[in-house]
Amino acid sequence: MIAIDSTATLKPLHEFWLAGARARLATDARGWLQADDDFLRLCLRRPELSLVAESCPAEISLHQALMASPSAAVSAEQLNAIEDGDARSNFQLFVRFRDELLAAGSLEAYYLSELRGPQVTVPPLFLDCLVATIVGHLQAGCGDAFQVRAAELLFRTQGLTLTEGRLLCADLESLEQRQSSAGLLDVLSPANAVDFFAGDPERLFALDLTHEVSNQLGHGLIFNLTLKHSGLKALAQVLAQWLTHFLGKPVKITPLQKVDDPAWSWHIGLDVQAMRLLNDLYEDRPVDSARLAQLISLFRLDLPGRYPKPIYLGLAMTAESRLKLKPQNLLLNLPAELALLG
Repeated sequence: MIAIDSTATLKPLHEFWLAGARARLATDARGWLQADDDFLRLCLRRPELSLVAESCPAEISLHQALMASPSAAVSAEQLNAIEDGDARSNFQLFVRFRDELLAAGSLEAYYLSELRGPQVTVPPLFLDCLVATIVGHLQAGCGDAFQVRAAELLFRTQGLTLTEGRLLCADLESLEQRQSSAGLLDVLSPANAVDFFAGDPERLFALDLTHEVSNQLGHGLIFNLTLKHSGLKALAQVLAQWLTHFLGKPVKITPLQKVDDPAWSWHIGLDVQAMRLLNDLYEDRPVDSARLAQLISLFRLDLPGRYPKPIYLGLAMTAESRLKLKPQNLLLNLPAELALLG
C-alpha cells in the first residue's frame, strides 16, 4: 500500500496525490472523483493562496472564510478589497476554478472540459493538482514501488542522468536540492522498496528508465540483459491505467526499443520533444543524432475492440536532460474514432 506518512515534508502536489491515494474523495458511478470541501482546502493551502506576513485584512478574512466553508459564495467586493494584485488575481483564479470544478461534477469531467476548449483557461498548476489526485487514486493500495514511483512522472518534472550505461530519472526539484546539499540518490530496487514506501524525506529514489543493460563477458562478447524491474514497464502500466480510467475500457501499453511497422498509421508524443520527433520520423524528415539521443523510449498502445491498429507512443527528454510528461496528450491525441474529446 501507499504509506508515505511524513506529510509535513511533502511537496504541495504530493498532498493531492495522497488525497487520491487514501480514498478521501467520493466517486460517481463511473468511478470518477468528486471534489469536496477537503479537496478545496488543499487548494487553499497551496503556497500561491496561503497567507503571508504581508497579507492585508481583506485577504486574511477571505482566506479564513473559505477555509471554514470552501464552497461559500465570494463577492466581487471581497476579491477587489484584496490590496496585493498578485494575491487578488490568485483568489480570482481559485474561485473560478472552484465554481467550474463543482459544476462539472467530477475532477475528470472538469479536466476533460479544459482539454476540449480552444485553450486552457486556468494555470497549469491547477491541472497538475487534478492529475496528482487522480493518479494517486489509481495507485491506491498498490504494493509495487516501481509503479508508484513511475506514477509521479505524470505530475512531477524529472531530471535525467546517464550513469554507467543506465538512464536514471529523479524528481527535478528534489534533485536540485540534493545537489546543493550533497544529499544521496538511491536507485529504486526490490531491496530498497520498503524504504521507498517509508517516505524518508532524506532519501531521493531514482527510477531506472533503461531498456536493457549490457554486460561485458570478455573476448569481445556482450550480453544484453533485459531489466526484470523496469521503470519503463512500470510507466507503461501507469499510462495504461490512466487511459483506461478515462475510456472506461482496458488498454495495453508495452515498451518498445524501435518501431518496425510498415503500416505505422498513428502516433502520440508523451511530451513536446517526442511529438516533434515522431512527426519528423513519420514524415521521413531528417533527424540528427543529437535529437535521436533525446528519445527515452517508444511504446505500443493497443485498444482491443476500439481501434484496429497499434498506436505508437514516444517519450523524450529535453536538450537539458529534463522530462515533463504530459498525460493529457494521451487523451487529446487519440484517433477521432475514439471520440474521447469530441
